[in-house]
Amino acid sequence: MEEQNPKRQVLRCLVEQEHQGLRLDKFLALQTAELSRGYLRQVIDIGGVQVDGRRSRRCSLSLKAGQRVEVHIDGLPLEPFTLTETEILFRDKYLLVLNKPSGIETQPTHARYIGTLYEALLRYLHDPFRPMQTPPLGMVQRLDRETSGVMVFSIHPRAHKGLTEAFTGREVGKAYLALVSGTPDPTAGEFRSQLARERFTNLMRSVTEGGKEAVTRYRVADSFAQASLVEVELLTGRSHQIRAHFAEAGHPLLGDVRYGGTSTLLGEPVGRQMLHAHRLELSHPVTGERLSLEAPLPADMQGLLERLRGRP
Repeated sequence: MEEQNPKRQVLRCLVEQEHQGLRLDKFLALQTAELSRGYLRQVIDIGGVQVDGRRSRRCSLSLKAGQRVEVHIDGLPLEPFTLTETEILFRDKYLLVLNKPSGIETQPTHARYIGTLYEALLRYLHDPFRPMQTPPLGMVQRLDRETSGVMVFSIHPRAHKGLTEAFTGREVGKAYLALVSGTPDPTAGEFRSQLARERFTNLMRSVTEGGKEAVTRYRVADSFAQASLVEVELLTGRSHQIRAHFAEAGHPLLGDVRYGGTSTLLGEPVGRQMLHAHRLELSHPVTGERLSLEAPLPADMQGLLERLRGRP
């Protein structure tokens, strides 16, 4: 087995004639001594293995000579995520709004299907009386794995088009709370640039041409010796927009080590990037009712704030 991209941990191998008919899990165990067969079976179960470009979640799959197998390992916990009522902020016939926990991938990736928010929502919405019917789940926004907060989904075909148009037409108000290093100067302002993804680092950076417009407004809500609590309004919705803009301004998010943020503060680990989607404001795509949906600050951010304020 050859590791083509160590950073992404994508392992690729070719099924030789001598391995014709082997089970998928046994074949993979023969290809690498670093990963146990039990671990590889878990990777298969969560959807991290592809055979000839198609995801396979069958450990017992019988392989054929000439097939190409890819193993995608992203280091995430292997346990599935189960949605509970405590995460639901709003639900009617057309929409479901939830408070996404940090540490959960929003959409299925090459590395996993099980354990993503999308898969958990399909299980949550599944109708046991219609076992063959897939719930009409529509995803119109995305939060980074480590970002927590408000997310809205359409759960009825009548709502999806209007919800999509609201997001693409910038008719949705998106407010975030972030803990950043230092204190931005001025304490209220706007970042405006073109953002593009760097080829080798996969990070978003401001460029002079060839990027997409990104506009971020902010206001410092509270400041401390080493960090600040910042209220952020997104006027556009580019990938990593808040993270990139504050990093380029010299105030990376606490815990966002990919963009230069510190991993420790006040002698303790930060744990993750301190970013929370606090509020969404939008018109209901079917009823027209104006909705203002808020997710409370998660315990880890609240705890860090208390330490910054000098409270035990």
